[in-house]
Amino acid sequence: MILTKTFNDFFDNEKSGGLLLLFVTILSIFLANSSFQTNYIAFWESDLGGHSITHWINDGLMTIFFLLIGLELEREIYHGELSNIKNASLPILAAFGGMLVPAGIFLALNFGTATQNGAGIPMATDIAFAIGILSLLGNKVPTSLKIFLTALAVIDDLGAIIVIAVFYTASISFINLGIALGIWLILFILNRMKIQNLIPYLIGGVIMWYFMLNSGVHATITGVILAFVIPFGAGGEESTSYKLQHLLHKPVAFLILPLFAIANTCIAIGSDWHEGLNHPNTFGIILGLVIGKPLGILLFSFIGVSAGLCSLPKSLKWPHVMGAGMLGGIGFTMSIFITILAFKDPETIVFSKIAILIASVLSGIFGFVYLKYILKKTKK
Repeated sequence: MILTKTFNDFFDNEKSGGLLLLFVTILSIFLANSSFQTNYIAFWESDLGGHSITHWINDGLMTIFFLLIGLELEREIYHGELSNIKNASLPILAAFGGMLVPAGIFLALNFGTATQNGAGIPMATDIAFAIGILSLLGNKVPTSLKIFLTALAVIDDLGAIIVIAVFYTASISFINLGIALGIWLILFILNRMKIQNLIPYLIGGVIMWYFMLNSGVHATITGVILAFVIPFGAGGEESTSYKLQHLLHKPVAFLILPLFAIANTCIAIGSDWHEGLNHPNTFGIILGLVIGKPLGILLFSFIGVSAGLCSLPKSLKWPHVMGAGMLGGIGFTMSIFITILAFKDPETIVFSKIAILIASVLSGIFGFVYLKYILKKTKK
């Protein structure tokens, strides 16, 4: 199977970006618990134009991340793994399982409590971290496994975006939402008129972001819907969509996501940090990511293949699917993002972040060790 240049570029950037995320996360937690703690945490909470620096990163810069996710999803639909329903069925079913089972585990422990709103937290997969860990296994990894995990994570991100839009919107200003959608319609018309210049789309996107921010719907959704009006054309290297996607890869992987990680993991861990883990919310997050993710991905994939809805690629075996499911338990970026939307209580947010970090580390270790063993066994 020959990988396209776009996929190779994407995989390489996500690989390097995942390793950088790991480094800055460790650094941020260290600084937040060092002698610099007070000044370090205060910096991220300092006011900038009426909002904290962390707020600008989460609601502003992360919109660019979601724009890239939208562009990647569009490419997958037109030319990638999702362009053929037979090929797309396996990662789609796997992603559904990887979202529904973890959410079910979380709700089983938290339904009817003050923390039930966190059901979306264990549904997410961090594509950069997951691919970063997979890349550590080198060229022993089958191409089909790389593509499966990438497609699975992209669909997972789409699921997280839908969850954010539907379940984490408190109140809606229909006037602002209507203006935002009206701007999107104008950009759609420009697309149909085959206007290829990127400038009007970016200017329109910024204005749309402002009204979406004031509509009650989370502003980052702007990035996703903007992606689908950027001219795609034939999808080649000369298309506006390809150029923008290629332009955004490195800034997102090496600037925006590391900034998000640094700002959202500056957690002051007290001596009683473990007490916060003795709660249905943190149990639900850890069990959902570590157990629910691989279980849901493997179970739904097996049901889909058994029912004839999809088939396993020749070089992809069931142990590979299980390993991909384990890596899917690395929630991190999207899980932390949903945590911020789900809860208002600072203590609950901190303990949820600690649970996400623990679950992500466990999932990464389990997935790496398991796949290393399976690939070594397969080679023999």
